[in-house]
Amino acid sequence: MDLNKQEIIGHVSYLLQEIPTSQEIVKDDHKREKRYQYLAKHMVEKAIEKDALIISENGRGIAILFRTNRKDGNFWKDLIQDLKLAINVTGIKKGFKAMKNQKYVKNQRPKEGDYLYCWFWGILPDSRGSDDSKTAYEMKNKFYAISKELQLPIFAESRIRRISLAYRRYGFKLFHEWQHPSGDTMYFLKYTPPPKSE
Repeated sequence: MDLNKQEIIGHVSYLLQEIPTSQEIVKDDHKREKRYQYLAKHMVEKAIEKDALIISENGRGIAILFRTNRKDGNFWKDLIQDLKLAINVTGIKKGFKAMKNQKYVKNQRPKEGDYLYCWFWGILPDSRGSDDSKTAYEMKNKFYAISKELQLPIFAESRIRRISLAYRRYGFKLFHEWQHPSGDTMYFLKYTPPPKSE
């Protein structure tokens, strides 16, 4: 399905508004809607640049699955992006808080070697319910095919218990729980691909 970039950004912006972490970091003022749009644009452009954007056949499910490692990231480029996000999305105070939490989250991922990181995965409300399983299942199969092909594990986290249970139903293992400073629990999950058959 051919979705244009603006449509994808619109969908991601909508879905971000349901996620506790983005609800927390996006500055709550009269520009809140614009701030979600800016964050969504940043995420989608980064996903396109890194060839990490996955969209379901019906266009209602969107995920960002990066191949990355501990050493990934250009310091100056990241710093400039962080500053732009602080100005346009979080505000300075929330930006510092988010970076502190992000440091803990990143420390749960591998110190060595490449892995896949599920930065974002959302399904629009009209494809949830009975259809949700089809869209989610199709996307999960895409993740697993990439993981198996590259022989790399997938890491993900969520502060929504229902989502963490869905990941586990799809074969992810829970390897860590963290009492997030906000008071809820963050679930850390990992999927290990089966070896490639000869």
